[in-house]
Amino acid sequence: MPPIIANDSIEDPPLFSTQTEATKVAADNGYRLFRGIARGWLRFGSTTAPGDVFIAYTSAEKWLLSVEHIGVAREFPGSDLPGPGAKTICARTLYDLHQALDRTYRLSISLPTVPLLTFEHDTLDLPRTTEAERLVVMRVGQEIFRKALMDYWNGTCPLTGITDPALLRASHIVPWAECETDSLRLDVHNGFLLSSLWDAAFDAGMITFSSEGVPIASAQLSASGFRALRLDEYPVLSGITHAHDLLLKRHRAKHYFPV
Repeated sequence: MPPIIANDSIEDPPLFSTQTEATKVAADNGYRLFRGIARGWLRFGSTTAPGDVFIAYTSAEKWLLSVEHIGVAREFPGSDLPGPGAKTICARTLYDLHQALDRTYRLSISLPTVPLLTFEHDTLDLPRTTEAERLVVMRVGQEIFRKALMDYWNGTCPLTGITDPALLRASHIVPWAECETDSLRLDVHNGFLLSSLWDAAFDAGMITFSSEGVPIASAQLSASGFRALRLDEYPVLSGITHAHDLLLKRHRAKHYFPV
């Protein structure tokens, strides 16, 4: 394992206080399984989230978090720090480490293929013969999808900042009925967590988003709708990944926006 900055930059072996603080913050965020120490890195696992995490403390009084889950690693921008995982980031304070671990856990349980596996498990014995039976299966899947989006977007509409669950909608980019597979239906990148007004506008094709997350209004959107969405303030949907944008191209094409 390569050093972080210098050969002596990682506290090795970690002090008792470091181990205590790291163990607590890991447990508080779903990583309660201590798997040992190697080269100063404390390794933790979870019974509910795939992929281990590694925590170290440096002589510069900064925490390091290394994430094993490749999908989660892709969601963290920047950082080329070496470490035992697929992505290593620096947390300047214990609070920052807590936030990073919380984000890691939420992503781990929401990214493919966890929602799909949950759906397959929960619907294994449900019949699908009649329309009513298929509707029950769909509702189970949509609830799983909503929970995954709540985790992925930290329970917050990225456009409005609204956090009231009753006002948030799980907005499919490619609608459930138009998805070719259950994998796409349950893919967290096939959706956004939007406030009810933005969800209605997006679902109706009155607005879409560019690759950079800039809202694009349909020519059919009324002036009152434009004002209600506060499009004159140019809100930006931050957090769009390449996986989101591939599906947004389908949304733009379907509703006659420039692809």
